[in-house]
Order: sequence, then C-alpha cells, then structure tokens
Amino acid sequence: MTRRTVTAGTPGAIDEATAEDQGKALAMVQRLLRERGIRTRCQHTISLGLFADRTDEVTWPDRPAFRSWLDRYPPELTVIGPQGCCDVTVTMGPRSGCYLVSLRSTTDPQIVRSEHPEQVVDLILAAQPDQETR
Repeated sequence: MTRRTVTAGTPGAIDEATAEDQGKALAMVQRLLRERGIRTRCQHTISLGLFADRTDEVTWPDRPAFRSWLDRYPPELTVIGPQGCCDVTVTMGPRSGCYLVSLRSTTDPQIVRSEHPEQVVDLILAAQPDQETR
C-alpha cells in the first residue's frame, strides 16, 4: 500500500489554482510586451520533496510507502533589459490580485489593478524609453 502525504504550509507558497490564475494574468502582460518587442521571461517555482517513510532501505521495493510534498510559489515575469539584466519584475499581489511592478529605479512596487494589464506595459515603457524603439 502506498501512502502519500501532501503538505502545503511553507511561507509564501500558494495553491495550484492561484498559481494558474496568476500565470494567466502574467501571460497577458508578457504577450503585450512581446508585441512591443520587449524581451521577457516568466519563471514558475515549485518545491518538491519525496522521501521514504522508514529507515529500513532493504525492504523498500516491497513496501513503497513514501511521503512527499509539493509547494508552488507565485510566478514572476522578468523584463530583460538591453544589457541582458533584469530591469523590471512583475508579480501578483497575494490577496488583492493586482499586478505588482517592481522597477529597478524605485524601492516600492507600483500597484496596477488586474483589469488593466496595458497599464503595466505603459509603466514599463515609461521607465525604459529606449525599449520602445526595439
């Protein structure tokens, strides 16, 4: 009999539905940026663990009991600058669902309502006027 335990309690971890919704919202911004010729990269991070439930490794093939966990973290959209470094990071607010736009030139993220992905693009273009001509 296989026993599987899934735990999700790591700080910053989100559930699968939230990760999917945030990924779709960031994909919309990524598409709008791509239309403007701006390079981006979307990163999805998970933490996966799997280990045997006992210390006796000799009988493991006969008793495949194990424990596992899978934690998902909020996806990040990174805007790649002309020198190849990260100029802007876009994430989603954990509760509000708003876009959080972190510009390299500011300390606090700019907040944009999720209904307006085009405003995220406008913020990025305003922060990097040389990107518009690419």
